[in-house]
Amino acid sequence: MKSKALIAASLSLALSALTTAAADDPPADPTLAHDQAKAVSEAVKRDAKVIADAAKTGAKHVAAAAKEVAAASKEGAHQVGVTAKKGAARAKAAVQGEKAPEKPPAP
Repeated sequence: MKSKALIAASLSLALSALTTAAADDPPADPTLAHDQAKAVSEAVKRDAKVIADAAKTGAKHVAAAAKEVAAASKEGAHQVGVTAKKGAARAKAAVQGEKAPEKPPAP
């Protein structure tokens, strides 16, 4: 949440600097204009880096969550397979008129 507020504040400062510079008459000193352009450029680069870092962090969190979901899904699929095997064995025994097979020992 702090990073979003920081990003918003940085962008608003950069935009206000741009609009203020655009609204004023160009400075008489060309080096001043160059320095202002350089400062704005550096601010935009810094803000872009902050945004990229936040996106990278978010992507890492999403990847970790996806990995956990995949592991849980794999475990669930394994349990479904075991249950299906038990059900098939019981159904086969019922069709053949036998007693249901005993539970296998727990692993």
